[in-house]
Amino acid sequence: MRDVLDAFDAPWSLRITARILGWPFSWLGRKGDPSLPPVTRAITAMGPAYIKLGQVLSTRPDVVGDELAMQLRVLQDKLPPFPIAEAKKTVERELERPVDDLFSEFSEPVAAASIAQVHRARLATNGEEVAVKVLRPGIERAFQKDIDAFYLAASAIEFLAPSSRRLRPKDVVAHFEGVVKGELDLRLETAAAAEFAANTADDEQLIVPRVEWFLSSRRVMTQEWADGIPSGDVAAIDAAGLDRKILGERVLTLFLSHALRDGYFHADMHQGNLKISYDGSIIALDFGIMGRIDEYTRRVYAEILFGFIQKDYRRVAEVHFEAGYVPADQDIDEFARALRSVGEPIFGMDASRISMGRLLSYLFEVTERFGMETRTELILLQRTMVVVEGVSRSLYPQINIWQVAKPTVEAYIRESIGPKAFLRDLGKTVRVLSRFGPKLPMIAERLLTEQSIGPVPEPKRGSGIWTKAIALTLAIAAGVAIGLWI
Repeated sequence: MRDVLDAFDAPWSLRITARILGWPFSWLGRKGDPSLPPVTRAITAMGPAYIKLGQVLSTRPDVVGDELAMQLRVLQDKLPPFPIAEAKKTVERELERPVDDLFSEFSEPVAAASIAQVHRARLATNGEEVAVKVLRPGIERAFQKDIDAFYLAASAIEFLAPSSRRLRPKDVVAHFEGVVKGELDLRLETAAAAEFAANTADDEQLIVPRVEWFLSSRRVMTQEWADGIPSGDVAAIDAAGLDRKILGERVLTLFLSHALRDGYFHADMHQGNLKISYDGSIIALDFGIMGRIDEYTRRVYAEILFGFIQKDYRRVAEVHFEAGYVPADQDIDEFARALRSVGEPIFGMDASRISMGRLLSYLFEVTERFGMETRTELILLQRTMVVVEGVSRSLYPQINIWQVAKPTVEAYIRESIGPKAFLRDLGKTVRVLSRFGPKLPMIAERLLTEQSIGPVPEPKRGSGIWTKAIALTLAIAAGVAIGLWI
């Protein structure tokens, strides 16, 4: 750990802290399964929440090095399993029937990660092969302990370093806690898998295994079995005669399509959750962490990406101000110049060094200078971008992420920003107003007469009542006009 920090030329204060913490870290590295490498053993000893961080790092050999990335890949799906007898007890308790009545075959664990493990089974009714996912015993308590430690650390950071408050450490932990709690209820994951399958039904070269609703519960989830090559097994992919360049591009393109088109994306796309079918399709697994972004945020995200691709830094700056990401008292021209200082060096690199992770790192420095706060709604999206880029690079190290992203982002811009999108948005506005039609006059009258006692105050910029009243009146007028025109 100390070597990694030194290699990245970390600040001296962080390096000293790492050296102080070096002894307990080394001690943790001697705990747990002796077959695991020391760093991996240390992370598993620290707890399931830390394993999540290790899984992210395992996708980035360009950051942590090939050797450490390979060691950390154990965290994706090769952790020590819990006994099959315990898994069967959970299945019987959750599904309220003996395992032998439900499955004619039930294997030893075939994969084990931080939260659950997977068994290969066969349905007793029709002989179909399925994957049965079972939560680890006591996982809820273990995660809560880690989360409590994170909250304590976040509070200490905010107290000791007031400048860090713009990063909202406690809000970030709260966001992470919400994501994790969703993973600990497999009923939610079953629903997420079904929704993701419905959204992507027409996507070529993507396979989402079907869920078995009546064999799933809070601690057990059953899906059809999907055969494929682990996406991290480069040798096996080559042996199957598959083009890794195409596969790397496909992973990135699918992620961008889901994030922009659907606003609902797989947010845990490390190698352990992706397989490659023998025809080159991507098989998506494990839907415990899913990301959702609203339509406005998608447009902002797309315009920022497109602006960087086009090197239109002024437009990128305008989008940040329009979305409220940068405080209004900052200078937009200065911000555009700062963005150019981020973008130009990256676009001057060769393809193998162009990195979304590097871009986010540089942007982090810029945000500090211009007082931008952390946007918790974008944390999952940014994290997934970094992971997906890492997976794509592990398949094809020379991938040019901007070149691959450009067609998908351009297509979204054409559909979502412009005259066609404007008319579609107006149509949605009319439909919303029509649902509240009978109430609109009453709402407008109440807002306008709310302060009728005494002299009517002059409408001031930013005045809540007047702003709402004027906005509502204009919306009603616009809705009527558009409705008559359409």
